[in-house]
Amino acid sequence: MKSAPCHPRSRLRQTAAAAALAAGLLAAGLLSAGGAQAEPFADLLEIPGSAGLGAVVRAEKSPYIDGGTRYDLLPLYLYEGDRLFLHGNRVGFKLRKSDSENLNLFIEQRFEGFPADKVPAALAGMSARSTGLDLGISWTTRHDWGKVQAELLHDIGNTSQGTEARLSYSYPFRSGRLALQPGVSVSLRDAKLNDYYYGVQPFEANATRPAYAPGAGVNATIGLYGSYDLTGRWRLLGGVSHTMYDRNIRRSPIVRDAGQTSVYLGAAYDFGAYKRAWTDEKSDTYVKLLHGRASADGCHLIKIITLTCLSLKDTNSTSITGIQIGKPFIENLNGLPLDFVGYLGLTHHDDKGLQRNGVQLDAFMKAFYSGFPWSHRVKTRLGWGFGVSIAQRAPYEETSSQAARGRPTSRLLTYIDPTIDVSLGDLINSVPLKDTFIGFGVSHRSGIFASSRLLGNVNGGSNYIYTYVESKF
Repeated sequence: MKSAPCHPRSRLRQTAAAAALAAGLLAAGLLSAGGAQAEPFADLLEIPGSAGLGAVVRAEKSPYIDGGTRYDLLPLYLYEGDRLFLHGNRVGFKLRKSDSENLNLFIEQRFEGFPADKVPAALAGMSARSTGLDLGISWTTRHDWGKVQAELLHDIGNTSQGTEARLSYSYPFRSGRLALQPGVSVSLRDAKLNDYYYGVQPFEANATRPAYAPGAGVNATIGLYGSYDLTGRWRLLGGVSHTMYDRNIRRSPIVRDAGQTSVYLGAAYDFGAYKRAWTDEKSDTYVKLLHGRASADGCHLIKIITLTCLSLKDTNSTSITGIQIGKPFIENLNGLPLDFVGYLGLTHHDDKGLQRNGVQLDAFMKAFYSGFPWSHRVKTRLGWGFGVSIAQRAPYEETSSQAARGRPTSRLLTYIDPTIDVSLGDLINSVPLKDTFIGFGVSHRSGIFASSRLLGNVNGGSNYIYTYVESKF
């Protein structure tokens, strides 16, 4: 994270005060479900073209009566381009950027909503309140005395149809490997937003739960956020925040009359920037074409990669055809035969008339290991990709399997791409084709066992076994 300059005499006092507030927490810019937070991951990656991956576990007391403590896994998909960015649950476009001022347009997933698994008695019989999708615009200004951020968001997912305005102040600074960012923020929420998440509709009322509409209100949040550099690339993340709900929200018959404290802990890996690695020469580009079919029922990812199940569906077998474009980020990590390549992929689903066809967009980082004893004769690569996948609509393999178990689907899921391939040029003794590879892989979408609200609390996914050809240009 970037540090704000301060006078040398005051730096020690500020560092000591922050350490006392941290009380041992290693903090990170993170999310609070119902509060107003500064945009969380804007400063984790600073160099254009940088990418990162990580995860944060959040623990917080549910705002709903008898909702218990909620644990949520937030995958961190991070990218910082010249114009585009991806910060965890937010993707956007930089309308204006300078050292002291940013203006961004973004789409953000809102994490408020009813528990997805165990519904407390206070919410029994009510229609589920789902996580929403907001369109927003943010303006950030940085000065020696701190950072100010103003945001305006509106639901575009036809969930709450509500609007929220956020204003936050924070003071980011660094002491050695530790970067801290204490801050405070307020959120002005309209009636549609509050009524949806914390109100009771007339048809949901009963003897112990009267109809209620909290209306517009103001929430406030205080927090301490930051990161600790374990190495040049690994960062330990954590944090704490407390949200004070508007009194009209606290008066709701389904809401606890209290604030909400959230604690976070996680880690992230910074892959750096492919532009920095290739400043003085043209960057290589990987182009991969693939085609595959859905795996048989019960043939899940672990069985496929351990070669205990490679069966395909023989009737009504849906298929995929796709292209992936990659850029190298790290080559020969620490002198080892280990490379990291960032990919952007577009895949078409042929659902054989079982539902409308669709496409999915995948963004992921992939590690390639090629240090096999025979690789000097026939180069062999074992690959493992991990990232995020967003589908135009959930593929049939997911909608059918989830419907059979009475579980929800999600367009946004984690993407995993294990592969094995060999050099075609080495096989046929052709030097021009030495950087062309043929192989097999698995296109896997997953909800990480219903542990993440970002992924719709989905338990399950889909697997497609495919063949491919990839060349480096």
